[in-house]
Amino acid sequence: MLNAVLAQMQECSAQLGALRGKPGSDLLERHEWLKTLRNRSSIPGGSCEFDVPVYYAWQRRPAALRRADIQKWVAPLIPLAHTIKLLLHILRDSGQPQKVIANGGHFQQMLPPGSTFQLLRLNIDENCGLVPEISANRMLIAVRLLRPQPDGSLKPDSSEQTLELALCA
Repeated sequence: MLNAVLAQMQECSAQLGALRGKPGSDLLERHEWLKTLRNRSSIPGGSCEFDVPVYYAWQRRPAALRRADIQKWVAPLIPLAHTIKLLLHILRDSGQPQKVIANGGHFQQMLPPGSTFQLLRLNIDENCGLVPEISANRMLIAVRLLRPQPDGSLKPDSSEQTLELALCA
């Protein structure tokens, strides 16, 4: 298993090493209108056909051509995506799940002094219909369980629930 992970890491490293410059920068250099679109997207109505006509013209192209453009634009980012996926897989697998009880819809755990965790994985039984609200810092983890209401709001739940928690370094 270790050899397989090391081989994957070596492959990702080689793919990243083959990339030239900042990932995605060549895309913005070759397609100036994408940069304009990015800058104007935060402005209400900033990406209308009269503000960025080349974007409007691109949207009017057949779906197959637009899809091909997007695949071509994303292709240089695929090695980066593979590397991130591998790193997240390693990180997620580094934590050992443990069962904990949330009494009254709350769970708190002090973290050992000097410990560093990068990720918290929390599993809740889907059938209970609860939504976790997680707060964490370098000393404490707090989980509050909320129940969705018919009006779309979330209300604190006071039931006792078993959770599966993993701290990943």
